[in-house]
Parts: sequence; structure tokens; C-alpha cells
Amino acid sequence: MLHLFLFLPLAAALLLTMLPKNLKGTVAVGAALVNLALGVLLWTQGGAPLTSTPWIGSLGVTYTVEMTGPSLLLALVTSFMVVVSLVYTLRAVEQNGTMVTSVLAMTTGLLGIFAARDLVLFYVMFEFALIPALVMLAVYGEANRMGALVKFAAYTLFGSLLMLISIIGVKYLGGSPTFALQDLLAHPVRGAAQTWLFLGFLAAMAVKLPLFPLHAWLPDFHEQNHPSGVADAMGTLYKVGGYGLFVFALPLFPQAAETLRPLLMGLAAFTALYGAWIAFQQTNWKRLLAYAGLSHMGLVGLGLFSLNPIAETGGLYLLAFQNVYTGALFLAVGMLHARVGNVSTRQGGIMTTAGTLSGLTMALWFASIAVPGLAGFIGEFSVLLGAYQVNPWLAFLGGLSTIAAAAYALTAYQHTYWQVRPEGTIKVADLRGSELAVLAVPLAVAIFFGVYSLPALHLIQPYVQPAVTALGGGS
Repeated sequence: MLHLFLFLPLAAALLLTMLPKNLKGTVAVGAALVNLALGVLLWTQGGAPLTSTPWIGSLGVTYTVEMTGPSLLLALVTSFMVVVSLVYTLRAVEQNGTMVTSVLAMTTGLLGIFAARDLVLFYVMFEFALIPALVMLAVYGEANRMGALVKFAAYTLFGSLLMLISIIGVKYLGGSPTFALQDLLAHPVRGAAQTWLFLGFLAAMAVKLPLFPLHAWLPDFHEQNHPSGVADAMGTLYKVGGYGLFVFALPLFPQAAETLRPLLMGLAAFTALYGAWIAFQQTNWKRLLAYAGLSHMGLVGLGLFSLNPIAETGGLYLLAFQNVYTGALFLAVGMLHARVGNVSTRQGGIMTTAGTLSGLTMALWFASIAVPGLAGFIGEFSVLLGAYQVNPWLAFLGGLSTIAAAAYALTAYQHTYWQVRPEGTIKVADLRGSELAVLAVPLAVAIFFGVYSLPALHLIQPYVQPAVTALGGGS
């Protein structure tokens, strides 16, 4: 069943290329719903255990996959948000055939990243997921999309090249017979070489987390993507750097991670505060959300790099559920653009005639700024609690970002949705039809997992404690 879960979206994407335009959207949503159902079925069965078969035997490359724990949680969130994004695509994107095809193809890449337990397979899926993201930007992006595309591709390929070198190095310096994770862990690289290989892997993950200073592609990528926010929501799902660090980099390079822990925690805490500060200065909703996402990923990094079980649990929880409310907020920005023709925060008075849009957007922002009772709070609080046990000052620095988040979010929200609507501007229509579900259902998920976190924690905690123990952390 795992293989069907991984490759059904890609098969559906290939099928769409042969279907008439009027059927593509409906088939795409149907395929995404079936895939989500498969993911839920996997969850009820306890996930999919490790399976391995030779792929390129002469090079030691295997097809080794597993879907349990944090991998399963992230895969479920991804499948859910793909359904939400595709539903809105049918309404918001004209000539959407390439968009829905790209979304489905990217889904297989993302699910493959979460399932891969072979470093070469992980690398292939990591790069494969990039292609649909570039296609959506190139085909549907704004006027300056090519500059954003080149920057995004350059950063990603630079990091990927360093990761590829590290992947080759970890096998041959350690003497592992294959690139499978279990073999690599049984044949560790030691000494100074481990630090250099860790830094190479870290560079790629820092681009995809992202962390300062390898984040410069992020605001342009979001600003130049299609105004509907669909490609942005998928781009949010592509922030897989934290996952790659937890599953591969930290277990493979434990001494390097321990040695560099204070430096990396400091970098992550600075990223969180820096992202929040820059977000406060934005007057474009997409750029504001990009920097807000950067701030969240700084907190994810702070949790992971702390090597503390509470903080790592919080980091993975935040990584999973920020996909839900941040992705939905990008779609809410798309709905705003559809009504007023731009994404400026200087609108004023949207709430006067679009109360439902305004209310749902506010509630999603409450999740983003970690208001208690919503999913964002559990992740951020756990990160800061665990990080405090390791380094109180860096936890304090990261914690300042949560205060700054309330400032930038509520200030921008006030300028757009409250205040007075300028005279002579068009009347803003409220949500209609599927738009209501596109925002309300992700909000319901954020509320549910903010009030009742056990289903997600049961997928995370059993894998965090052994991992941290093996790394020598826990303090």
C-alpha cells in the first residue's frame, strides 16, 4: 500500500496529460482524495514498515522506504493540504491543467522525501519535487518571475551539490556497502571528516528549511508565484529541511551536531527573530508570510539543534502544522487578491463587507502566532521549553520572535481588514462556495490539534527520545 500511496499522485499527473481540459481538475481532486484516504488507512495500520530492495546494485543504491512516526505525520499533512490546494485551484486558476498536474507530481516528490531511507533515493526525491515548483513559477508566475526562478534554482542546486558530495562521502569514507540509512549508521564516519560532511548536508537543509543567510530566495519566490496562493501553499510543504536534519543529518553526524550545537542554536534563534523583524516591515502580504515562515523555521531549527527531546518534539510538531495554517493563509491572500486585485496590506475595511473572510483569516493568524488552543502554540511552546533547558539565553532570543509575531501579524491585519475602507474603492465580496471550506477545514485541523495533540504526539515522541539518546542529548 505504501508504494501506491507514494506513486498514485504521479500516475494521476501523467493521466491528466492525456485528458481533456474540462476533466483535469475533477480527476486531480479525486486522485488527491483517494491518496489522502490511503494515508489515513496507513495511519490506522500503524504505518508502513521498512522495506528494501536493490535499485542500482553496482553503486550500492537501494529502494529503501518506510512510513512511520514523523514521516507519516508529515505525509498526512501534505496529502491533506494537497486536497485543499487543488480544490481552490479549480476556482481560482484559469487554464489550470499545468497547475494541477504539477501539484500532483510534486506530491509524489514530497511523499518520497518522507518515505526514503536511502540517501540517494532521498536526493532523487528532493530534486524531483523541485521541478514542479519551478514549472508552476515559470508558467503561472508574475512579471518578474524569471529572476525569482533563477534565484530559487541557484540556491537549491548549490545546496544540493554540497549534499550530493556529502552523500557520496558518507558512504565511501564510512565503508558502508549501500546508501541505505541503516547501513550508513552501522558504518559511521568519524573525526574531522564527519564535521565537513555534516556542513555539506546542512547547507542543503538550511536552504530548504530555510535558515539565515540561505533564505534570500524565499520572499521573491512567494511574491512572484501565482496570486491564488496555490503554488505558495505547495512551496510551504517543500520546507523539508527540518525533516532531513532529523532523519538523516543528526543521526549520521552526531559528534558534529553536538560540537556545533551552540552555534547552530544561535543561528536558528537569530533566524526566528530576524524573520519576525523583517516581516514587521512588509506591506505585501506574500512577502510578510514568507518572512513569517522564515521565523517559524528558525524555531524549528532551534528545537532540532538543541538535541533535547522536548524541543525536538516541538520542532517536528511545528514543522508539520505550520504547513496547515501557513498554507491556508497563503490561500486567504489569494482570495483577497481575487477581490481587490493586489496583496497590499494597506487596504482598510475589508471586514465591513467580507466578515467571514476576515474572521477566518484572523483565526488562522492566531494559529500562526501561537495563541493557546491552536496547533502553533504546542509546537512553539515545546521548542522554547526544551531549548531553555539547554541554553536559556538562546531560548529567550527565540522567544522574542513570538512577541514580534503578534506585532507584525496584528498590525498588518488591522491595516487590511479593520480601519476604514477608502472612498471610491470597490465593495469586497465575502467568501462563496468552496472558498469557505478551503479556509475553514484547515482552521478546524489547527483547532483540533491545538486542543487534542495526542494523535500527533504519538507519532513523534516514540521516535524522538531514542534519536536524542543516540545523539547523546537530552539535556
